[in-house]
Amino acid sequence: MDFGIMDQIKQNVGKVIVGKENVIELLLVAILVEGHILLEDLPGTGKTLLAKSIAKSIGGTFTRIQFTPDLLPSDITGFKFYDMKTGEFRFQQGPVMTNVLLADEINRTIPRTQSSLLESMGEHQVTVDHVTHPLPKPFFVIATQNPIDLEGTYPLPEAQLDRFLFKLSLGYPTKEEELTILDRFQMQDPYESLESVTTPEHIIELVEAVKHVTIAAAVKRYIIDLVQETRTSGLFHMGASTRAALAFMESARALAALRDRDYVVPDDVKHLTPYILGHRIKPNDKEQMQGISAYDILDDMLHRIPVPVSSTL
Repeated sequence: MDFGIMDQIKQNVGKVIVGKENVIELLLVAILVEGHILLEDLPGTGKTLLAKSIAKSIGGTFTRIQFTPDLLPSDITGFKFYDMKTGEFRFQQGPVMTNVLLADEINRTIPRTQSSLLESMGEHQVTVDHVTHPLPKPFFVIATQNPIDLEGTYPLPEAQLDRFLFKLSLGYPTKEEELTILDRFQMQDPYESLESVTTPEHIIELVEAVKHVTIAAAVKRYIIDLVQETRTSGLFHMGASTRAALAFMESARALAALRDRDYVVPDDVKHLTPYILGHRIKPNDKEQMQGISAYDILDDMLHRIPVPVSSTL
């Protein structure tokens, strides 16, 4: 199947978001594998605009939830209520019933409410009063958190972090990019004139097509070598999960498809490593006291672990 439409989505989002090509590409990878994104970034860097632009580009629905300490699980999933007109209980769907959900400042709400997203992210459904309701397809969560303001926040538990495919950051624009932003927004917000370039139904077809991208046994072994190293090196409190290994395989196939290949190469895996593993593993106390981050250790791993050569693929 032709994945050219994904390049059109990237160009379409680029009409609003200046630069950040790598972040946009990784967002498209996540869409193709029905994954979710954690954006840890400073205020005012374009997180909401990016999510809205993705939703409009795929012709999907968009919902934003501002996470606050008093937010309840039912404020996300929906609830049942008694309809006096019909004399029956009805389901009032929550904002999670959408294609693109922006969970803004997700770490500002209590763990119980954070956990209400686990079923939605993992199984693409919500269960209210023992009744299961499927979510629209595609379903894609972009959650944000502020890296500098820790007062009044509740760190995400490992189980929830593990359900995010990637952890990304937009960061500040360069001097040239910021000047371009001023030029684009001088007369009007370019988002207002943005149009969709595809449909959710087409995206679903591409999700299925990605599963047919070839990944050689040697590349799968390379993925396992990386994941196993996080468990046996003794440098982390806890190693990466099997979900992380699956995320590698699925994301590498999607990245290959976006780069116009029907097969995965080891460089696909290397490129994805910090985004897949960086938020899933935490250095042990000794490394942290020495100022060594998870990303430092991952970079060393990528240099040490043998990469499959073409003869073994």
